[in-house]
Amino acid sequence: MKGHVYYSSKEAKRNHGFIDDLMVHAAQLDLTMNLLVDNEEPDSDADFILFRDRNFDLSAKWESAGLHVINRSEVNRIANNKLKTFEFATLLGIPAVPTKRLKSVDGIAAYPVILKTVDGHGGTEVYLCHTVNEAEQFLNQYLSRQLIVQPYIESNATDIRVFMLGDEVLGAVKRIGNDGFKSNYTLGGSVEKYILSSSQEKEVRKIARALKSDYIGIDFLLLPDGSWLLNEIEDPVGARSLYATHDFSVAQKLMERINERNA
Repeated sequence: MKGHVYYSSKEAKRNHGFIDDLMVHAAQLDLTMNLLVDNEEPDSDADFILFRDRNFDLSAKWESAGLHVINRSEVNRIANNKLKTFEFATLLGIPAVPTKRLKSVDGIAAYPVILKTVDGHGGTEVYLCHTVNEAEQFLNQYLSRQLIVQPYIESNATDIRVFMLGDEVLGAVKRIGNDGFKSNYTLGGSVEKYILSSSQEKEVRKIARALKSDYIGIDFLLLPDGSWLLNEIEDPVGARSLYATHDFSVAQKLMERINERNA
């Protein structure tokens, strides 16, 4: 069996350790896998493409050509649009952070609010605005982008990221921001292992099954009363925090799943 892992060249450099781990475990399973970046095209006889980019059009193109793309393109489309993620959660009955499209400051009913680009990731392009002036600055900075507005919900800069392999919970981490309201590990936040309750596990499995995803992250704001609200779905999801808090190889489990599903 042969396949590819696809990254943009920039992200391939940043994730070289994970790519190396994928290659090691692919070889152990007698899978032939090589790296594709940017405009490189897959071999016509490839059995799969592990797609590690935020590019729905490209994943859909390869899927339409008959290639097995992991995750499927529809996962990429929903996960990389925060408004579609909210609509998806609402359809499933999963409690989520209220999210609306924003075109002008007239669409903001009360402050403070969280303003985001609809397709940002990694905690960038996310701003806490307390005043109309701050909101106008954000809108002016991202004039050409689709924007969303969410109410500011106090979570003590704490959220939960759940890593899903199919509908199996690989693990979960609690992320706590060290400065400000963002909890992203790559922005300097701290992480610790988190054990889901049975009701939480039921919700994340429901999401993964509905998406028919292979490997995603699901982020929830953790509220002071212990409840949570879906905030974002991550595809591709980075696993640094999972490696830091758990004692298994994510790459190994992912390659084993690919091997089983393509056998």
